[in-house]
Amino acid sequence: MKKSSVLFAILPLVLVFSHIPLVEGASPSLKELSDQIRFKVEKYQLKNGLTVLLHEDHSAPVVSYHTWFRVGSRDEELGYTGIAHLFEHMMFRGAKRYSGEEFDRILQANGAMNNAFTSRDYTGYYEVFPSGKLELIIDLESDRMENLKIDDQVLQREREVVKEERRYRVDNSVFGALNELIFQTVFKVHSYSWPVIGWMKDLNQINVEKCLEFYKTYYSPNNAVIVVAGDFESEHAKKLIDKYYSGMVPQEIKRREVPPEPKQQGQRNGRIAKEVQGATISVNFPVPKSGEDEAYVADIIANVLGEGESSRLYRRLIYRFQLASMVTAQAATYREAGVFSIFASLKPSVSLEEAKNAIYGEIWNIREKGISDRELEKAKNQMVKQYVDSLKTIDGKARMMALNEIVMGSYDHFFKDIEKYGGVTKEQVVAVAKKYLQPPQRSLVVVEPKQAGQ
Repeated sequence: MKKSSVLFAILPLVLVFSHIPLVEGASPSLKELSDQIRFKVEKYQLKNGLTVLLHEDHSAPVVSYHTWFRVGSRDEELGYTGIAHLFEHMMFRGAKRYSGEEFDRILQANGAMNNAFTSRDYTGYYEVFPSGKLELIIDLESDRMENLKIDDQVLQREREVVKEERRYRVDNSVFGALNELIFQTVFKVHSYSWPVIGWMKDLNQINVEKCLEFYKTYYSPNNAVIVVAGDFESEHAKKLIDKYYSGMVPQEIKRREVPPEPKQQGQRNGRIAKEVQGATISVNFPVPKSGEDEAYVADIIANVLGEGESSRLYRRLIYRFQLASMVTAQAATYREAGVFSIFASLKPSVSLEEAKNAIYGEIWNIREKGISDRELEKAKNQMVKQYVDSLKTIDGKARMMALNEIVMGSYDHFFKDIEKYGGVTKEQVVAVAKKYLQPPQRSLVVVEPKQAGQ
């Protein structure tokens, strides 16, 4: 999960390791490491606006093929929330050349694994497959980009699948319900306020006409990025991409204008009751969007507060006072905004006041006293390790390229991340904490045990 510049969907990585050279002997500096992780990428566009990124890596006989669209729940409108995610499901139900049943059967028969994901800012589809199957995958993907089957039978079936997914992941999940309430509480104007999976009442009223409009608008070549990474020849890939995609017609994309979230002026609170023994709480603050210098600093603060057993919150809430069974922190940043969150699952006998005051105390310490040299160095090392680990697979490289091309506007933005983390100072940590982690900008969201009669 790439935290600072972008919130990355948590997805299984394919364990096909590519070569990331390191300096032998002494540990490389962050500048040296940043230079070494750079790899060659060819970027070009078809006349219809389709963006293509090619990265050859012949270390293993595997290719990762990603097709991402610049559309997520951010682009929806009230009354039709969840349509972006619903559409992700419909993309597997067949098109002109291949039916839904054929799509999965052909992929499985040819040793390919595939999946998809929807976020607030984008929707992505991918396959990882043996070398030599590139044209087959391009044929399948181009078919559903241009000729998707959309009818009432398909819509009704996938709508029920998504509704059941919502029941499982949100309605019957402590953390799903908590996460949904966090975004409702933190965002009052921006469309990040509603859940990616959508509201149940909106899912029920999405119709075929709305789906056709959504498909024609957002699943056009000029709104898509294709990434091919792995064991292939670029000239061959270019010919195939031109053959299957160049005839597609671009569309005019009238993207929704979403007003920025106004600065929060006072603490907000959100509560929901569930069948649980102990409360789960989350303390949240608005922070900068992906790619901002302050977003990297927020990542460092989150690491110091809640990453691992040596983190400040773990030592205080779990080890020292035994208030919680789990505590963590993250700075989740998106294309247009970010949310700094602390999560803690409290033990049944612990009072909410005691736990939240402990959390507030550690935030105050960061804000008023800063962090040590050792904490800063450790946080940087952990962030860089996570970053480098994300690039150790062919699929990881492809994801990072697509993610940065969509969210940051250019695939090569992530080459700067190591140096961005390395450049964070203790003074910046204090400055960012003082600017963003203040009580008037705080949102306290709680999942608490149901009381008798509730």
